[in-house]
Amino acid sequence: MAHIRQCLILAAGNGTRLRPVSANLPKPLVPFQGRPILEHVIEQAQKAWIEEFVIVLGYRGDLIRQWFERRWSGRTHFTWVENPDYHKSNGISALKARNAIDDNFLLLMADHIFEPETARMMVRQQVAPGEVILAVDPKIDRIFDIDDATKVFRRGDRIVDIGKDIVEYDALDTGMFLCTPALFHDLDCASRDGNCSLSDGMRRLARQRRLRALEIGDAEWHDLDTPEALAHAESEILVYAA
Repeated sequence: MAHIRQCLILAAGNGTRLRPVSANLPKPLVPFQGRPILEHVIEQAQKAWIEEFVIVLGYRGDLIRQWFERRWSGRTHFTWVENPDYHKSNGISALKARNAIDDNFLLLMADHIFEPETARMMVRQQVAPGEVILAVDPKIDRIFDIDDATKVFRRGDRIVDIGKDIVEYDALDTGMFLCTPALFHDLDCASRDGNCSLSDGMRRLARQRRLRALEIGDAEWHDLDTPEALAHAESEILVYAA
């Protein structure tokens, strides 16, 4: 089994909905349990043997880079990618990183926290050429904000539909993907008028039966996209186990 050593993290967004509690910081630097959200994401991924982080920056990206270069020097390898089009959808951020990715990779969101065992489970999977594996949570009734969640509908282990507004669904997108570099071609093909979301690319993969679901079991995860979601996660989580 090939070792997954690279992780792409999308950290370019405006973080508009967290502004009431962000003190004008970019969302990845907003404190969670006393430390920036992005630091939690990186540390958990390191526990899944990730060696290099490709991080796409946008809104106030200079602050993010400075923070990690001051405090994480020598602790891991970072490749920083600038996305001047950070006002567009997150698929564009992923596309900006295509030249920094040279093999299969883990794809994470800078505002989604997770248990390290979920990442370890993902990187142990064998991903077929051109395929994407998405970690999904079937525990729909436990989600904090179902309206904001990205939903998926499956047939067997294949995802056949994905989006926030789909009517029929049986699991939730946790924001963790195992990808091959072919993802960038799919995002290119899914782009319209110079814009593309990850979900647009995933719908293309789903139509071609190249989007596989992997259940996370009883593991927890949280999307820290609003002040309410942040407060809820703070009240739910003490510390994720190693």
